[in-house]
Amino acid sequence: MWNAMYRESDRRWSGRPNLRLVEVAQHLPAGRALDLGCGEGGDAKWLAANGWAVVAVDISDEALRRSAEDVGELSAGIDFQHHDLTQTFPDGEFDLVSAQFLHSPTPWDRGRLLRRAAAAVAPGGVLLIVDHGGGPPWESQMKDHHHHVFQTPQEVIDDLALDHTQWEQLRADSVDREMTGPQGQVAVIPDNVIVLRRRS
Repeated sequence: MWNAMYRESDRRWSGRPNLRLVEVAQHLPAGRALDLGCGEGGDAKWLAANGWAVVAVDISDEALRRSAEDVGELSAGIDFQHHDLTQTFPDGEFDLVSAQFLHSPTPWDRGRLLRRAAAAVAPGGVLLIVDHGGGPPWESQMKDHHHHVFQTPQEVIDDLALDHTQWEQLRADSVDREMTGPQGQVAVIPDNVIVLRRRS
């Protein structure tokens, strides 16, 4: 399904890093980063260009192929890995674990995956989750529409079931983002931004 989605066009995403990733990571000392659902590699490329050693993961072979072809001289700083994150997960601990819009039209235990992501954060490291807080008004008319339950930031945090003596909440809010639909229509939708730091 994911490979077919990417093959529908030469480029699925803009190639630019996610804004919220840049907002958070630019203030962190570069270390080891895990990019979950890296897509075509915009975030991984930005992280590597800013000194991070990146493990970039996706379920789509096509997305990983495009990412690897696009990073050029930054390839030495990025380890692209193929994972179905419901089955396997990268080894090691990371100073930054980033999950940007990690949603799926197929049924899965997203909470379990995000708990595994939190477990991969090194002491002193940061877990960054950015996800959709709501859908655009045209979503129900799209041919591949599926029912999706949009969580609040607090519901995402509750699902993580973290030991609060071991974690510090740096941010948990929603920000508006303008989105353009398939017919050129424009809507403003909320994105959840969650930033948590594991205590050293």
